[in-house]
Amino acid sequence: MSSPSKRREMDLMKLMMSDYKVEMINDGMQEFYVDFHGPSDSPYHGGVWRIRVELPDAYPYKSPSIGFVNKIYHPNVDEMSGSVCLDVINQTWSPMFDLVNVFEVFLPQLLLYPNPSDPLNGEAAALMMRDRATYELRVKVFGMDFEEWEIISST
Repeated sequence: MSSPSKRREMDLMKLMMSDYKVEMINDGMQEFYVDFHGPSDSPYHGGVWRIRVELPDAYPYKSPSIGFVNKIYHPNVDEMSGSVCLDVINQTWSPMFDLVNVFEVFLPQLLLYPNPSDPLNGEAAALMMRDRATYELRVKVFGMDFEEWEIISST
């Protein structure tokens, strides 16, 4: 077993042993889903997103590909593809990082501190800068269906 595949296996096992629900895609260890909970003290608190993770052959020397499967309203997440604009994953990745860092540090930081000056979702960025309260309400209701909105709006 080569060093990158041992590391991939070790990092994946570490992620599975943590509090994250991990669901493998196909039979390999290179593609999987992780259920990610929005961090407390953020408008995303209470939400759960399915994140698709693809590990390249050169992982950990090359960063994982991370994308939101279900809808999220965020300046740095493409609304259509779910792809993420996050420097630490896209540009400054280091083999010192692992998958647990992605879910315990990088994604929570992304949701806690959006960067509207480097948007993938221009509408979310503009709303966040113009009207933070409306932006936060939109975050909470964005992925809901009509029945969920009716329940929340009636309370």
